[in-house]
Amino acid sequence: MGTLVEEIFSRKLGRPVHAGEIVMADVDFIMSHDNTTPLAIKAFRQIGKPIHEKERIVLFFDHAYPAPNIAAAENHRMILDFVREQELPHLHREGVCHQVMIEEGYVRPGAIIIGGDSHSNTYGALGAFGAGLGSTEIGVAWVTGKCWFRIPESIRIEFSGETQPGVSAKDVMLHIAGLLGMDGATYKSVEFGGDYISGLSIDERIIFPNMSTEVGAKCGLIEADEVTAAYLENEAGLQGPFEQLRPLDAQYERVIEIDVSQLGPAVACHPLVENVKPIEAVEGLEIHEVYIGTCTNARYGDIETAANILKGKRVHAYTRVIVTPASERIYKRALRAGLIETLMDAGCVVTQPGCGACIGRHGGILAAGERALTTMNRNFIGRMGSPEAEIYLASPATAAASALSGRITDPRKVE
Repeated sequence: MGTLVEEIFSRKLGRPVHAGEIVMADVDFIMSHDNTTPLAIKAFRQIGKPIHEKERIVLFFDHAYPAPNIAAAENHRMILDFVREQELPHLHREGVCHQVMIEEGYVRPGAIIIGGDSHSNTYGALGAFGAGLGSTEIGVAWVTGKCWFRIPESIRIEFSGETQPGVSAKDVMLHIAGLLGMDGATYKSVEFGGDYISGLSIDERIIFPNMSTEVGAKCGLIEADEVTAAYLENEAGLQGPFEQLRPLDAQYERVIEIDVSQLGPAVACHPLVENVKPIEAVEGLEIHEVYIGTCTNARYGDIETAANILKGKRVHAYTRVIVTPASERIYKRALRAGLIETLMDAGCVVTQPGCGACIGRHGGILAAGERALTTMNRNFIGRMGSPEAEIYLASPATAAASALSGRITDPRKVE
């Protein structure tokens, strides 16, 4: 009996587990992508033992796909050779790893999933423990099927109220990032709960565990409920029943209560995610690129929000606007609904699903002196290209509204 992370590990290990314990646990899936798999292969070769269970390994091409340069192409070739050699069954190229992991049914409530990517926390949106690890640990887990964990202490954030028109889940999470700071939850489990969270769709819930990484968390968790079960059955093609673990008599390090009705649109300003300001403080700041994409905000609802704002209008002549759907499934749905045509008619560039411009490899690199407003989860110096560029983070609505004016714009002011 304990916090949500304690409940997950207790159920997995068949005994009570408490914060501070170091445990060895079986992992359900081990994920890595084109940036991190090559180093995992190196570790695997050095160990010199066979893969424990091939079905548990899930590999992705998403960070630089299709290959934008020779180095990326050589990485892809190395990974493909390894997949053939080891006869691995799960290789995906349909979009951002975290989105596809969820869509393809690899994530179930109560599961333990490790990933060679810092935003593997995302899986907590469906009541699973997800954590990002280094490539060496990924290679070791291929061989053992296990990983060691120190059970983290937990912070509970309890949300109440309803957001105002023009205020989204991304604005709420940016507020949390500003409140906690980038080290405010270092190696903690952050639980997101309350009536506000219960009323969100899975697409909106994903934002919170995803960006728990930005406050230093080991994992971010939302307890599974009927909304989770419906998503898993209707969207991920899984069959229930599903575990619906709850925190029981939990002892939290800290409990934070937030009334979301008091919050407005927010912007995380260059160069740190914790540098969060109300939109009024930065409104009117010139921007050169708007990027709507990444594992944080590139789902169907995000694209629909942007398309609704831009429909029948044109983006600013001196602002390039790039939209990168998180997955092929999302892209096709948006295409069928006419959203892609709406965005293109407005002057946006719609790109291949994947990580794209987020990591500064391709698809919207910034030049020195340029400023981008994006729906990403981090805005570190040099993240999107030149270290002399600036990155600001906001919601899809704010991004779309700003695309029209070429300046940071409050979406509540756009008709």
